[in-house]
Amino acid sequence: MSEVNVDGYPVHITNPDKLMWPKMGIRKIDYITKLVELAPYILPHARNRLLTVVRYPDGVDGTSFFQKNTPDYAPDWLETSEWNKNHYTLLNTLAALVWLGNQAVLEFHTGFNRIQKQNNPTDLVFDLDPSEGQHFDDVAETALLIHETLMDLNIRSWIKTSGATGLQLYIPVGSRYDYDTARTINEFFGRYFSQRYPDIITIERRIKNRGSRLYFDYLQMWAGKTITMVYSPRAATNALISMPVTWEEVQNGIHPQDFHLLNAGTRLKEKGDLFQELNKSENIQNLDFLLQHIQNH
Repeated sequence: MSEVNVDGYPVHITNPDKLMWPKMGIRKIDYITKLVELAPYILPHARNRLLTVVRYPDGVDGTSFFQKNTPDYAPDWLETSEWNKNHYTLLNTLAALVWLGNQAVLEFHTGFNRIQKQNNPTDLVFDLDPSEGQHFDDVAETALLIHETLMDLNIRSWIKTSGATGLQLYIPVGSRYDYDTARTINEFFGRYFSQRYPDIITIERRIKNRGSRLYFDYLQMWAGKTITMVYSPRAATNALISMPVTWEEVQNGIHPQDFHLLNAGTRLKEKGDLFQELNKSENIQNLDFLLQHIQNH
């Protein structure tokens, strides 16, 4: 075991040569090094959000477990926040990220709100999941249809890969709406799109009843629920990462397999943080006109 100093905080590194992603040859020390490289992109989006992690002590080929509560042996300097009797870790510092990497956290899932406003999501999120028999191209095609409608309504949105098989679409609302109101808007969109494209989109929760239609999940966005954090790696054999993409890239054809731990840094140096726009006040979308429409109908 060795100890490193990360911005003044001591972090112990154990089993540095243990393979986390054997197929990609990524050892724990390589992973931690990649996390340090990605930290300037990860931390602004993780800040003050309740964190749930997935740990793989023996790498992606071993067993895993979800962890909400910060373990008792966590260092005293690690920031935490209590909600619903759980003590969540806050991923606010580089030292916390390195410590979590050493804990073999291979997936980071964050809440939809920041702790300062527990009942108000920062963004509306459309989670687009392919059904059985569908391919990623089907998801991309559906996302473009949704984007077209949003543009017609003068609503700006940003999109990222889930790091698995889906896409996740974000509309920044600056914590303007509480969860009940935000879900009302999301449900309106879900019903609208499923009625406009009944052969393509469904809001049916039962998998057996979806057929080959894409599932528009408007229920996931809620207090206490989580979503794969932007720039989080995924515990797939090829170390995929949840990556923001441009709408032009979706149009031209991208695939989740295009983005993984070994090439993420290069892309980010070229493209920058496409999701930094979500944190800018000038991009907050006012959807009161939709609420008025919903109330009137």
